[in-house]
Order: sequence, then C-alpha cells, then structure tokens
Amino acid sequence: MAGAYLIGIIFMVISMLVSWRLRSKFAEYSQVGLAVGLSGKEIAEKMLRDNGIYDVRVLSVEGQLTDHYNPADKTVNLSNDVYYGRSVAAAAVAAHECGHAVQHATAYSWLQFRSSMVPFLSIASSWMQWIILGGILLLNTTPIPLAIGVALFAATTLFSFITLPVEYDASNRALAWIERTGVATPREHEMASDALKWAARTYVVAALGSLATLLYYVSLLMGGRRSD
Repeated sequence: MAGAYLIGIIFMVISMLVSWRLRSKFAEYSQVGLAVGLSGKEIAEKMLRDNGIYDVRVLSVEGQLTDHYNPADKTVNLSNDVYYGRSVAAAAVAAHECGHAVQHATAYSWLQFRSSMVPFLSIASSWMQWIILGGILLLNTTPIPLAIGVALFAATTLFSFITLPVEYDASNRALAWIERTGVATPREHEMASDALKWAARTYVVAALGSLATLLYYVSLLMGGRRSD
C-alpha cells in the first residue's frame, strides 16, 4: 500500500510539472505575434471554412486554457486570450479546437466513441468516489460495493485513454492545416507544434495517473477477497 501512495505522489508531482511547463510555454508563445496578424477567432473561422464546415460557431468564453469544442451544440469555445489574441499560441489553440470540429464533421471514430461515453460518465462520476469510499469501509463485510466502484473507475480510466488519440489527432490536423495554408511561418509552426505537444502531455500524465489509481483500487479489492 505504501508503494501505491508513492506512485500517486510521483504522478501528482509529474502532473504539476507538466502543467507548469504547459502554462509557461503558452505564456512564452503568447508574446510572439503571428506574422499574418490573424486573431484566434479568425484562424478558427478560416480553418472551418477551409474544411467545408459552415454550421459551427466560434464563441468566446471566460477563463484561461478553457478552450474546447462542444459537439452537442457545434461550438468552438475559445478563451478571451485565444479568441482575441493574434499570437502563435492563440493560433495553435484555435486550430486545435477546430481539429475537433473537423473530427466531428468527418465522423472520426475515436471522437464518436468518446462522445458516446460522456452521458454515462457524467452520471457515474457524481457517485463513483462515494461508492469507492463506502466499498473500502465495507470491504471486510462484502466486496460488492468496491467492485462496483472499481468498475466505474475503470470506465473513467478507459475514457482518459480514449482521449489520447482524439487529442493527438486534433493537433495533427491543426498543424497540417497551418503548414498547408501558410498562416504561420516555419518558425511559428515549430512553436505551435511545441505548445500543442505540451498540451497533449497533460492528457498522457492524466491517463497514466488514472491507471495507477485504478490498479491501487484493484489491489485493495483483490486483497479484500483473499482475506475472506
């Protein structure tokens, strides 16, 4: 059990370091003006048009690094710094989120699979931690509650791993479009690629951290069964 706690601490530290590096990269590239002078909103609209997508709206949302694509209402939501920004960072983020819109428009299988899990996980996540906690407390009596909790957590872990190809593919689509259309110089393209790579690494760390936690819960469940 001490080993499991140590692994958890290690992943927590790694996650903090990757998140810090991501923010520092975006802060750095936010100071680099895009040569073509387009804003994040204009980049997003151009990428959508170039891919024949005309039913997706580009909106501004509050917060920092709150950018996301919502397939439910077909909106590309960009934080204010990205929406109004005319930097390499703004272009990279805007193009990445439009990469998800392109995935949606082309019925990208991994995005469809991920989206199909959202309704179930949104409900399960509200109860999962309480079920797991109750399962641990009742483990000496019955393993059933913890087994249910582990199954729910396994679903969230699967979701985090399914997210990886979705995020990497969106970045690849964004960078390919940036290069193909020439909206960024080769140097700017290199910086955009670097920023998106660090963003993707946060998802990798999150997925591995979720897997480590799942294995810890499984070890508790198996240990409880052996003691019966």
